[in-house]
Amino acid sequence: MVDCLVIGAGPAGLLAAIYLARYRRAVLVIDAGDSRASKIPETHNYPGFFGIGGLELLRRLRAQAVQYGAQLVTGRVTALQKSGDGFVALYSEGEVSARFVLLASGLIDRSPVIEGVPDNGLSTAIRYCPICDGYEAVDRRVGIVGSLKDGAKKALFLRTYTRKVSLFLTEAADEDVSSRQMLTEEGVIIAGLVREIRVGPQSTVTAETQSGDRYELDVLYPALGSLVRSELAIDLGAACTKGGTLLVDDHQRTTVQGLYAAGDVVTDLHQLSVAFGHAAIAATDIHNRLPANPC
Repeated sequence: MVDCLVIGAGPAGLLAAIYLARYRRAVLVIDAGDSRASKIPETHNYPGFFGIGGLELLRRLRAQAVQYGAQLVTGRVTALQKSGDGFVALYSEGEVSARFVLLASGLIDRSPVIEGVPDNGLSTAIRYCPICDGYEAVDRRVGIVGSLKDGAKKALFLRTYTRKVSLFLTEAADEDVSSRQMLTEEGVIIAGLVREIRVGPQSTVTAETQSGDRYELDVLYPALGSLVRSELAIDLGAACTKGGTLLVDDHQRTTVQGLYAAGDVVTDLHQLSVAFGHAAIAATDIHNRLPANPC
């Protein structure tokens, strides 16, 4: 029986583990090894760093959590059940009991087939968060791939940084007149239906449309939505939005007693700083609800 089981070792899960370990609580982190943060080539909007890669940030957080006594194991939690006042989690190495659970399992970005992207998914030319790195696209050739409705939102946002914005459609949407008009007024090129996307050796992107037109781009942003990994909580009856993000209160508590959630599994604002804030709030509330632990 641990005080808290943390599911997921992304930024939210690892910071929660650091807090709980420093509160001298028994914390176990189970991680499947596919954090969304690991796909960040380099971020420049994380406070205190003039650029840091996602893998390096995760490495530092893991080392810090272990330094204070958190236990980190590799595995995938396949089921989470209530057991008395706590929980039992089943994972690839067996099962673990916990008084509290913090779900920090994040999400998976949907992406089109892109030739030339490394197996680890790291590419400076393929980005997913214009809030994080739109500034680095100033005056560059930017493409967005997605539906007219979803792609238009990112395209208009990126017009803050560059005039060279093109939208490549994944489906026909001639009937969406208002979106087309807004994009046209803002100078966004609606390139048509995309046929192929390829990343070249110099990290330039070539997008080809069904009509045979080719576009050379510096950065491509998929706008195909995401898969929120909230199923463990939903199976327990936790309330969620239509998109699958979990509903929590001001302490990051879900609607299931003793179950917390933090990071991308909670919010649509997918930011490292947001994940860290969630983690600090959740870990502190969990500590305060546990029995006193005097030295």
